[in-house]
Amino acid sequence: MIPVTSFAGKTVAVFGLGGSGLASCHALKAGGAQVIASDDSPEKLAEAAIAGFMTADLRKVSWANFAALVLTPGVPLTHPAPHWSVLAAQQAGIEVIGDVELFCRERRRHAPDAPFVAITGTNGKSTTTALIAHLMREAGYDAQMGGNIGTAILSLEPPRAGRVHVVEMSSYQIDLTPSLDPSVGILLNVTEDHIDRHGTIEHYAAVKERLVAGVQPGGTAIVGVDDSFCAAAADRVERAGKKVVRVSVKHPLADGIYLDHDTIVQASGGARTDIARIGGIGSLRGLHNAQNAACASACALALGVGPDVLLKGLRSFPGLAHRMEQIGRKGNVLFINDSKGTNADAAARALSSFDDIFWIAGGKPKTGGIESLREFFPRIRKAYLIGEAAEEFARTLGDVPYAISKTLDEAIPDAARDAAASGLAAPVVLLSPACASFDQFPNFEKRGARFRDLVLALGSIEPVKEATL
Repeated sequence: MIPVTSFAGKTVAVFGLGGSGLASCHALKAGGAQVIASDDSPEKLAEAAIAGFMTADLRKVSWANFAALVLTPGVPLTHPAPHWSVLAAQQAGIEVIGDVELFCRERRRHAPDAPFVAITGTNGKSTTTALIAHLMREAGYDAQMGGNIGTAILSLEPPRAGRVHVVEMSSYQIDLTPSLDPSVGILLNVTEDHIDRHGTIEHYAAVKERLVAGVQPGGTAIVGVDDSFCAAAADRVERAGKKVVRVSVKHPLADGIYLDHDTIVQASGGARTDIARIGGIGSLRGLHNAQNAACASACALALGVGPDVLLKGLRSFPGLAHRMEQIGRKGNVLFINDSKGTNADAAARALSSFDDIFWIAGGKPKTGGIESLREFFPRIRKAYLIGEAAEEFARTLGDVPYAISKTLDEAIPDAARDAAASGLAAPVVLLSPACASFDQFPNFEKRGARFRDLVLALGSIEPVKEATL
């Protein structure tokens, strides 16, 4: 835990008592603050009370003595309308902040030189965050990973020399971190998302840009420049006097880091240095993962990691659970768990990474279905359709062979048998549902875990070996 000493002797309201909210309560109390915990859920209030915190309905108390409102990122700050607690705080003239802001204040107080890496982007945040943490551990650091990726930031160990905090940040978290000042800030990409919470894509992009605009003096802003929003952000951040490393996986750069076929290249003044070849690294398949790897490599280099350690770390990266996760092989059939592919855009990244696919898809359908995936249909040897979306997907697939499997329990043995009998050199059984899981599973993690269990139950599943390049 990171005790929050910046509010010692003061009273702080905390609204939203999920994982990060309750962690904030504990951290504030450990640092000497008086905490008033609140939530719209009676169950969450009861949980906080059992943990020893004073709870209250913030609609019914005076805000005069509050020094701040610590807000959970899931509560609207601006759009479609500010939450009632935000309006109450604004009326009382107190600041509204989040748990990452508390972390930033503690780091500046106690260990301002401790490395702090913050990562954002519409796509690829989690993979890039996990990869950077992996690279820094390979380099001998105590890498503390958290934020939007899972562990609440204040539940991590405190900043200190030799310890690096690698933190994934959503736009909601950035909105609540006015003094965000990472030593390395990474903006991967911006595409339309979360417009319900930001009003326009322009506002959404501006919030994302704040992460790299805020890098501390002497720090590094790393920006993927393959979309117009990020390219413009890189220019503005550089004009503001910050060091910017541009990253592209679509075209060469005279200065920055780019992808040349399967090699990550560093360019400076037109001179080229090959950093690492990522072809053959299964956990980093696809152009989207090439961007993640290039940005992570830029970060590791900025923090002084040598090329040999960097290459070793890239080769040994296991990937994230449920996102292009290599479960193993049975003969020449590779099994991939991409349960986190909960919409067509996410599934497109998986489908673009393989040629001979036995595709398990379906679940609770999203708007638009799989119409946008037509360009990948020639890669699909057969589809195995599950859940509520099965009939709809079957109509969209047209001439692509398919089976209405209904459940994973039926789809996996059928897909495994057909892939093995196909005579193809490298068939892939791919779970990338392009759907939410909620018709049959409580979340994508449970769906992915069921896929993994069923694949392993086939027997003779060999783990995928580390790439040897």
